[in-house]
Amino acid sequence: MAGTLNFERARFNMVEQQVRPWDVLDSQVLDVLGEIKREDFVPVRHRKLAFADLSIPLEHGEAMMKPVVEGRLLQALALNGDEDVLEIGTGSGFIAACLARLGRQVVSIERHADLAERARARIAAAGIRNCQVRATDAFEWQAPHGFDAIAVTGAVASVPEAFLRWLKPAGRMFVVRGTSPVMEAVLLTRQGPDYIETRSLFETDLPYLKGAEPAPRFVL
Repeated sequence: MAGTLNFERARFNMVEQQVRPWDVLDSQVLDVLGEIKREDFVPVRHRKLAFADLSIPLEHGEAMMKPVVEGRLLQALALNGDEDVLEIGTGSGFIAACLARLGRQVVSIERHADLAERARARIAAAGIRNCQVRATDAFEWQAPHGFDAIAVTGAVASVPEAFLRWLKPAGRMFVVRGTSPVMEAVLLTRQGPDYIETRSLFETDLPYLKGAEPAPRFVL
């Protein structure tokens, strides 16, 4: 019981002392972060760090975002419960679970089959039924339809054209782009067939999505 109470207190402190002060003020987002058990989505060896202000390493060189970045991502997408949502990079499954609570239907794709399998099990254990996790590479996947919102959880040197094509009219995408260690989190919104509006959100640094790294530079 004491352990459960400690997790509840740590989750409350994460929301109130980390996420909210980082300009995450959307009450639905704060509620979801306060309800979903983040400790159940982190690797067992890092469970005590579930609510720390740091990224948590996963297998294959992947990582969970800091809670503050997760909060800003969820707030930027401004989901109202009617959206078809795509997540590119399932990782632990935590963001997918949050998106599923906020949107109508979520498809999350993960290139590593073992991560996808574990995330699928964690999401099911959380009682979430409106999220599909698919083990596939984003750069080989054929989207069956467009999406109202897209969350890209790994950085890209530049935003792939395929990702933009998956946005429905008025659809929005959260993505971190640029060159490490100073990257820019942006919200991209499709305002027309050939026009994507860009809004800068904040600076951060994330591991690159596999296949979206900067081209190697050769110095003589």
